[in-house]
Amino acid sequence: MRPEVSACLALGANLGDARATLLWAMAAIDALPGCRVMQRSSLYRSAPLDSSGPDYINAAVTLCTTLIAPELLNQLQGLERQAGRERPYRNAPRTLDLDILLYGHAQVYSPRLTIPHPRMLQRAFVLAPLAEIAPLRVSAAQLEAVGSQVCERLAPGA
Repeated sequence: MRPEVSACLALGANLGDARATLLWAMAAIDALPGCRVMQRSSLYRSAPLDSSGPDYINAAVTLCTTLIAPELLNQLQGLERQAGRERPYRNAPRTLDLDILLYGHAQVYSPRLTIPHPRMLQRAFVLAPLAEIAPLRVSAAQLEAVGSQVCERLAPGA
């Protein structure tokens, strides 16, 4: 059996019932073999960044997993497909987007996967939910650097 690794994921959607899709995705990630969601952030609303369409609903989760990073990516992309994700062009609006932000202390640089996520420090919609559940992973300076980007925490049930 592989040892467990702590990972942080970002979730986002801006097509369909994005809120319901993210709640479904959090439960689906927890149900993946070798994965156990440890913490779930609140939901956040943000305007599209380098994208178009309606506002996004975003969240983050931390999990313990025995999957290696490429296997985790494969499982997450399977969930995206189940949610109807299509990739007609780069940064297209989406029914579900699942990104691996951090995988333990690993650094991965491959054509399919880069960890830490290469743009996570440039995005308030990633850092705000991550700071809520993993405050030691996000500094005040990193949050301040994206402070001009609108990212609002939604009230439960909103």
